[in-house]
Amino acid sequence: MDENKLQAFMGKFVTDMGGALMMGVVLIGDELGLYKAMADGRPVGADELAARCRCNPRLVREWLDANAAAGYLEHADGGYHLPPEQAMALADESSPVFVAPGTNVVGACFTDIDKVLDAFRGDGGLPWGQHHHRLFHGTEKFFRPGYKARLTTAWLPALDGIVAKLEAGAKVADVGCGHGASTIIMAETYSKSRFFGFDIHVPSVEVARTRAAEAGVADRVTFTAAAAKGYAERGFDLICFFDCLHDMGDPVGAARHARQALSDDGMIMLVEPFAGDSVADNSNPVGRLFYAVSSMICTPNSLSQEIGLGLGAQAGERRLGTVMAEAGFSRFRRATETPFNLIFEARK
Repeated sequence: MDENKLQAFMGKFVTDMGGALMMGVVLIGDELGLYKAMADGRPVGADELAARCRCNPRLVREWLDANAAAGYLEHADGGYHLPPEQAMALADESSPVFVAPGTNVVGACFTDIDKVLDAFRGDGGLPWGQHHHRLFHGTEKFFRPGYKARLTTAWLPALDGIVAKLEAGAKVADVGCGHGASTIIMAETYSKSRFFGFDIHVPSVEVARTRAAEAGVADRVTFTAAAAKGYAERGFDLICFFDCLHDMGDPVGAARHARQALSDDGMIMLVEPFAGDSVADNSNPVGRLFYAVSSMICTPNSLSQEIGLGLGAQAGERRLGTVMAEAGFSRFRRATETPFNLIFEARK
């Protein structure tokens, strides 16, 4: 027994346990508007913040102290201050790094832990639709800022020739669209194109329709409840898979169906979590996050479906390329990347 290694591990575990609990603290702050009420950057006391947000003053003081201890807030002379950098991440919904709603995903994992345990003890399957509603809400709000910042400014321009088609008027599918954030962002930018969102989760499709109406793009966006191998539309210039192909039971079949639905010169945009091709490549903070989420959400969802390939959120470029090749695509390349995503282009 190496005492130093033991103590180092215990320190790591306590740090991780505190971080996990802080996700609950952040969820509280996001849900109750506590961070937004501090976004002006001015020092505030617990009683004043509680009054602004109509919350219990004693609980707000404990919440503030937890944030200060974690370094999420700064504390001096009895006042608490939200620095502008933290405000971008925790209070500003227009920020490309607004991550606070992602705590809903963490919350759903813990809420559904008994279902996850049953999956581990059984056939491994836990369908997406059987999770707590916070998973769907949190996924939309967590991914939307990144899509809004990069989808039309960096990712689509990295695909060969697609922007000109979209500006002239293209036919686009968003498979596994969820609440439709990615579909709507594209529709807002490319008003001459038509967009079709498909998702197997009926409640999400209903939310997507509402979001499209609110955004004023319902005239060029159609959302339909359909599996990734079940939609009948054809002739697409672009078919997108945003952070979803690895969740599917039969990703090869989904990609093959998409290939058949493309126009002759159409293309696939595949957006997947950033990953290398080995556990060693992914032994870092981002890989740890994605492996953990994949253990409780992505892989169980895949195992609950036909084929149940179980790619997982850290499939990596090599394995994703194999999937696309098996689906019949002859060209597959990494178009661009971010610290959290890999963006691929596939053609017939």
